Amino acid sequence: MFRDLSVSNICAGLIAVIVGFSSSAVVVFQAAEAAGASGEQAASWLWALGLGIGITSIGLSLQHRIPLVTAWSTPGAAALIASLAGFSLEQAIGAFVMTAVLILLAGWSGQFERLTRSLSPAIANAMLAGVLLPFGIRVFSAITEQPVLVLSMIGSYFLFRLWQPKYAVLVVAVLGLVVAWMQGQIQVQTLSLSFGYPVWQSPEFSLRAFLSLTVPLFLVTMASQNLPGIAVLVSSGYRAPSSSMLKWTGATTLMLAPFGAFALNLAAITAAICVTEDAHADKDKRYIAAISAGVFYLLLGVMAGTVVAFFASVPAAYLATLAGLALLPTIASSLLVSLCDEEDREAALVTLLATVSGVVVFGIGSAFWGMVMGYLVHWRRGILSCVQWTK
Repeated sequence: MFRDLSVSNICAGLIAVIVGFSSSAVVVFQAAEAAGASGEQAASWLWALGLGIGITSIGLSLQHRIPLVTAWSTPGAAALIASLAGFSLEQAIGAFVMTAVLILLAGWSGQFERLTRSLSPAIANAMLAGVLLPFGIRVFSAITEQPVLVLSMIGSYFLFRLWQPKYAVLVVAVLGLVVAWMQGQIQVQTLSLSFGYPVWQSPEFSLRAFLSLTVPLFLVTMASQNLPGIAVLVSSGYRAPSSSMLKWTGATTLMLAPFGAFALNLAAITAAICVTEDAHADKDKRYIAAISAGVFYLLLGVMAGTVVAFFASVPAAYLATLAGLALLPTIASSLLVSLCDEEDREAALVTLLATVSGVVVFGIGSAFWGMVMGYLVHWRRGILSCVQWTK
């Protein structure tokens, strides 16, 4: 491993972490807030996620000698924000534990590919789009609260998307901070240098939480995170060890769920940074970039207390705008996939509208019901045939 070290590998790992963290850490923080976590508990979430990504990225890359970068489920965190209303922190932690169990079962059974083939990509993406749309809308509604701050962030985002799309969110994050500081909106007194540490959060299990939180989190993680991550590896000429990856991420999530790790999965965007020639000319040595990313994630997990203090010091409009802009590409791609197939378009539209509606039936959230209603429309021909056959 030490013979394969290079500056380019280490730099690729560092850039992957900066891009991934700057574009989605705010979503994790908002999910922790939605769950009712305190500042220390939110820091524990970031500590657990940083530790989990570090362990799995380093372990998987060493085992298979390919660049296997893991990440937390950003769409999963967004789904939690939309679905956590009415649930306690303990029930949320219980849902994380059950999500880890489902991921482990998918890995142990070796049936991940069969499972994902049985899912309708249109419906899965429509559910994801329905979960994420409020984040995109919030970007523009925040203009009323902080017009100068939000408009400067929106303008710079779309300008840098033309030039360096990978770093657009990072540029927006820095520019937004400068504007907020010039307006005197950053609470400097709340900033502090502190370390993250584990805070045990006891799980509580319920069928309602399983259906409203676990099922959407699991499906979003598998369909919107693991599948694209596998596609990145395959397109770069690597064999994707699906079962091994699921075992690693499932077991690590299970161990760290009581500390706030909601779902670990194979990375896609940040993984793409580590599988190119920029990481190393020799594709057999690019696994070092993934190991480097894992080490940097471990360091970020250690500094989780500082990250949470930073989030607490900036305006809410800044966080909402940054999160929404970071999720715009995911919203666009999920809408495109969900509506491009004419045969499944109606089912996807029903899923999208039901999920966005926020409907709650029997205490179960809209992401679950959107998926149920979408599949009823998807299977309507088969259901009608069964009814006619019984007659």
